[in-house]
Amino acid sequence: MDPNSGDQETRQAFLLDARGITKSFGATKVLRGMDFSVAPGEVHAFLGGNGAGKSTLLKIVAGITGADGGTLHYKGLDVQDAAGQHARNQGLTVVHQELAVIPHLSIAENIDLPRYRRGYGLFNRAAAHRSAVEALSLIDREFAAQSTDRLVSTLSLHERQMMEIARALKSGAELLLLDEPTTNLTSEEAERLFTVLRRLVAEARIAVVFVSHRMKEIRQVADVCTIIRDGQSAVHRRPLTDLTDAEIIEMMGQSMVAPDATATTPVLAAAPRPKASAAGEALAIRGYGFDIDVGPGQILGLAGAPAGPQALIDQLIGDRKGAGIDIIHGGRPRRYRTPREAVRQGVGFVSGDRSNRGIIATLPIIDNMVASRRIAERRTFVRGGEAREAAGLLDALRIKARSVWDLPSTLSGGTQQKLIIARWLNLRPQMLVLEEPTRGVDVGTKRDIYTLIRAMALAGTTIVWWSTEQTELLELCDRILAFGPDGRATALLSGVGIDEEKLAAATGLAA
Repeated sequence: MDPNSGDQETRQAFLLDARGITKSFGATKVLRGMDFSVAPGEVHAFLGGNGAGKSTLLKIVAGITGADGGTLHYKGLDVQDAAGQHARNQGLTVVHQELAVIPHLSIAENIDLPRYRRGYGLFNRAAAHRSAVEALSLIDREFAAQSTDRLVSTLSLHERQMMEIARALKSGAELLLLDEPTTNLTSEEAERLFTVLRRLVAEARIAVVFVSHRMKEIRQVADVCTIIRDGQSAVHRRPLTDLTDAEIIEMMGQSMVAPDATATTPVLAAAPRPKASAAGEALAIRGYGFDIDVGPGQILGLAGAPAGPQALIDQLIGDRKGAGIDIIHGGRPRRYRTPREAVRQGVGFVSGDRSNRGIIATLPIIDNMVASRRIAERRTFVRGGEAREAAGLLDALRIKARSVWDLPSTLSGGTQQKLIIARWLNLRPQMLVLEEPTRGVDVGTKRDIYTLIRAMALAGTTIVWWSTEQTELLELCDRILAFGPDGRATALLSGVGIDEEKLAAATGLAA
């Protein structure tokens, strides 16, 4: 099937057909003539580095924003016309990387309310409950049976992700746009999602656009791929079997080569440390049945489903108290009452949930970069030299921004994640706790983040790192504390003999 053919018959063979799409924001050209065509009954991997233009194209396809040029047809109809718009609105559903949920409503209400497209009609709670159970059961039957009446505000990030994916699957859409749908799912949850997608594609002939940076799962579920690079189609509708991982990553403009473990990213002159901490403080964790001692500059990995790692992280950063767990930091028992107190005692935190626990969207880049220092130093005013310091960090971290006074929304998601980590570089915390810090970032940005964390470890910071990517933990960590699905610690692994199979056995999750 030739997507470049201009005849009407070929165009109608595609469910979605975008040709020559252009889009600029001010002087910045984001899309430069992008082609993207999706056929019914396929899972189409849409690949590209952070900032390449993927999110912009998906927003144009979904009708969230308009294109400057090019054509877009859905089911052979021009979406500029009323009939084409209606067809797209009825047949296309998007699951964004930054989730769209209503936190003060229940799971059932979040899943069922989008069906009420008019301003009248009674909401049937019993029917909504049944609908939510049916939708969630596609992914996790146990979660579906127990959780539909819970408020979304009480859900973990991975539970919210499951809910939104279930809502999309329940919508009856002919085209699903899934933007990093597995970033907060365990391996088993992701595999259940893939099974559902394969069945829908095979039986209902729906089409799925699948955005991910994880090559293993791309090959598990996708048939063909389109690669975007610098706003253009570097590859258009190529079968994945025709390309190696190295070729795909090269076409994205990335590199699979890991940086030298001793390489460091330039860090500017350090600010005074929080007064209650001294360099080189060790961390000890007691209560899991293991003697867990982490020295300065060491990296402790946390592996497994969210329940166990999240409970430990929340206690380390002062977000809640943990029953039966003792934290000894710097030779003294620690029970931080609030995250603010933890920061002032030298504990840093980076979350992969940029929207809710990371970026301050309404403040400019400079305020995002120095937020942690202002908390540690108990001040709210802008200190002289902060603008120069922030600009220097942007250069050191290869973050492309027009000005430190721009909003973070002008940066790609992966670049925003580097921005959050940059908060801690000059502050140099005694301990840095990382919760899925590479969520939704490309291969190149991951390597940049690895280099940043290694640099902080070499400077003496103790690192605690939770990731659902087992290969990431195996590459970076000195030891790994594994948790089972019930949240209980099952093993403390160390040494060169650790592999994905041993980690899978300890966590109960697929390798």
